[in-house]
Amino acid sequence: MKKISILIPCYNEKENVGPMSEAIVNIMTTELPQYDYELVFIDNDSKDGTRDILRGICASNPKIKAIFNAKNFGQFNSPYYGVLQVTGDCVIQMCCDFQDPVELIPQYVREWENGYKIVIGIKTSSKESKIMRALRTCYYKIIKKMSDVEQIEHFTGSGLYDRAFIEVLRELDDPIPFMRGIVAELGFERKEIPYEQPKRRAGKTHNNFYSLYDAAMLSITSYTKIGLRLATFCGLGIGAMSGILGVIYFILKLMYWERFPAGTAPILLGMLFLGAVQLFFIGFIGEYILNINKRIMKRPLVIEAERLNFDTEKQKEEVNV
Repeated sequence: MKKISILIPCYNEKENVGPMSEAIVNIMTTELPQYDYELVFIDNDSKDGTRDILRGICASNPKIKAIFNAKNFGQFNSPYYGVLQVTGDCVIQMCCDFQDPVELIPQYVREWENGYKIVIGIKTSSKESKIMRALRTCYYKIIKKMSDVEQIEHFTGSGLYDRAFIEVLRELDDPIPFMRGIVAELGFERKEIPYEQPKRRAGKTHNNFYSLYDAAMLSITSYTKIGLRLATFCGLGIGAMSGILGVIYFILKLMYWERFPAGTAPILLGMLFLGAVQLFFIGFIGEYILNINKRIMKRPLVIEAERLNFDTEKQKEEVNV
């Protein structure tokens, strides 16, 4: 009997972990009874009582497991680490807030049985604000144009990944993995399942400007050269423009020596402009250096504080094969 692992990353989701576990167990027992399954929650150091609820859920069903991180290791490391810990023939990753509909699970499995090693969900529409939707669309299109690697628009990471692809991820040994880019760059032939993204079922979103910026910078510095090339081209362009303006200024001064005052305002504005450009690109290049630095340090993806319903020794042998 094939085994399906369902991975649910969570952080401060006390209102959602219970309904999510019930929904997934119901899907697996009623629509996919021919498969064995495990439901794994990986908690990224929740502070709202999520862990207490997970303890109760795990106590009531041995097929439901939990990994508690020692601290918050970020929105990318925790799910990636969880994927490496499951024991199924495939893993299905979904968000805990129901914005990845659980009804997609049978569709994922059906396409997996048709031979696809990767089956992913693609948001064709969303019930989020139109402004946010427009900004996300703009971001995806910009990244797709700038990247040397194919990028997948409106892909959040939700999908099914075969054991063969999980082993590829294990071999990468990437300390700052960006799953969306890895699937596009290294993935097998994939099947895309369109869906409409619903609103959060409960609680507040944990996405903010910083988390969205972090995701954008990780994708840009990992898969594009645009920041470095832009700095070079802007330097050349501003240098050429400054040279042309200097020649024009010199000619006008010679022609109208008495009536053409030098003035300090243009000089001051020019200095402020060049200073702003320099600071912008120093920061941009710093993002690339930070990306390199994190990879060189080779910090672990996650440090675990506790596991529930895992046979520890057997699990370690399986995930390290």
